[in-house]
Amino acid sequence: MEFIIDNWMLFSIAALSGSLLLLPIIQTGMAQGLSTAEAVLLMNREKAVVIDLSEPDQFALGHPGGAINLSLKTLSNELTKSVSDKSRPLIFFCQTGGVSAKGVAEAQKLGFTKVYLLGGGLKSWKEANLPLQKA
Repeated sequence: MEFIIDNWMLFSIAALSGSLLLLPIIQTGMAQGLSTAEAVLLMNREKAVVIDLSEPDQFALGHPGGAINLSLKTLSNELTKSVSDKSRPLIFFCQTGGVSAKGVAEAQKLGFTKVYLLGGGLKSWKEANLPLQKA
């Protein structure tokens, strides 16, 4: 115990650095990032709604089958119209995964309970050689 008292500053720095290392994990903990395999299972087993936040021209080039193309700017209005059951799983993605994190946060604010993020976005979907539907 005396060692801890004598070196309290060392322990404080260690605790602070440890919490800073965990901060990104805590921040993304609500937006559960899925692998492509996990996303496919969720789509097949629980009929998850796939929401593509890409631009319409990018959406037309290819997207997972059944995906809905919504705009991040109007997501709060469009999402409640497109998905009425707030307990139904939602999988958000965009081209690389950056924009979809904002979509996840917005869906959680709207009261959706099962909100997921496709880790790596459409890029990871293509790398897994999963089928794409073109509009």
